[in-house]
Amino acid sequence: MPLSFTRTLRLKVRAEAYAWLNAAVIEVNEVFNYCNETTYKAATRTDIKQKWMSGFDLCYLTAGATKYFGRIGADTVQSICVHYAQKRQAARRAKLRWRVSRGARRSLGWVPFKAASLKRKGACLRFAGKCVRVFERERLDGIKWQAGCFAQDAVGDWWLCLPVNMQAEQNIAPQEAVGIDLGLKDIAVSSDGERLQAGRWTERYAQKLASAQRRGHQRQAKRIHRKAARCRADALHNFSRRIVDQYQSIIVGDVSSLKLVKTCMARSVLDSGWGMLKGFLEYKSQQAARSFEVTNERNTSVTCSACGALTGPRGVNGLIVRSWICGGCGESHDRDVNAARNILIGSRSRTSMRGNESSPWLIPPSSAYRVREAGIESVRAAA
Repeated sequence: MPLSFTRTLRLKVRAEAYAWLNAAVIEVNEVFNYCNETTYKAATRTDIKQKWMSGFDLCYLTAGATKYFGRIGADTVQSICVHYAQKRQAARRAKLRWRVSRGARRSLGWVPFKAASLKRKGACLRFAGKCVRVFERERLDGIKWQAGCFAQDAVGDWWLCLPVNMQAEQNIAPQEAVGIDLGLKDIAVSSDGERLQAGRWTERYAQKLASAQRRGHQRQAKRIHRKAARCRADALHNFSRRIVDQYQSIIVGDVSSLKLVKTCMARSVLDSGWGMLKGFLEYKSQQAARSFEVTNERNTSVTCSACGALTGPRGVNGLIVRSWICGGCGESHDRDVNAARNILIGSRSRTSMRGNESSPWLIPPSSAYRVREAGIESVRAAA
């Protein structure tokens, strides 16, 4: 049975529809804030009528509200109600943030819709009586989309987001498995020695960004932020595609970005995009019918991948040591490549769910194998 997955197509809307979408956002925010206020009052009542309202309840209360709106229809109002109920239930809060339509703290535009509300009409797409044109419309030929939305980015451009079902292309990768170690000097290093060097995208555009902010050019500053984000995403996309095309099983260390952003390395951690890389590897592995997992990386930098001895550099001062020689077997190691090999070896034992468990060896250290850059070599007896 072929594997299927959901992919979101993101198409840029032409500027001629921006004014209409900006006006429609005000109506969307009114419905969202009404749901926020109504559910908060219902959840904080002091009598026996206290209730946690569902999406069905909100749709019932907003029935007939479209006569007060000039742009959005009943399908969009119902989509807002259902989305709000799901988001509030996931957040487990009595009230969410209000959506602001004007001012410096204005919320980014968002106009949801059901699948039947968006229809093809010649070279355009018709939504709520408005013809909307998008770039790369040929990507929509021959597909059937699900409920999506119009979304606005920080620069002010609008995008059409459409989830579509696709079939996974099942094929056999040239190589069996690879371990990936995440770091700061090199964002990712594989057990075969392939590296993704840190681009320092934030530092690269820091002077231009500071100049734009000093001059008060907010739109230009937002464009510079988007340029850095796109450069980061492009590098991560290229690396993840090469890994998925080459290996059948992909194992990544469970380094915690949330913990490291609280340290002095926060800027470098956020610029590396570890979470984005894991997400890219996961969904691309799903599309290509690959195996992807996140495993415990504890002690991978100090453990010799050849004999299993804990002879590597330790502590904060040991971070400057990029290569070392094992005192047990005399093997020379690159710090990051050795960690990636240990991640690959440790994944054959078990997968870490929290990142706090120890990673025992599947086989005794005396008979552990080494993953060479040219492949997997035979076992060498420990000295």
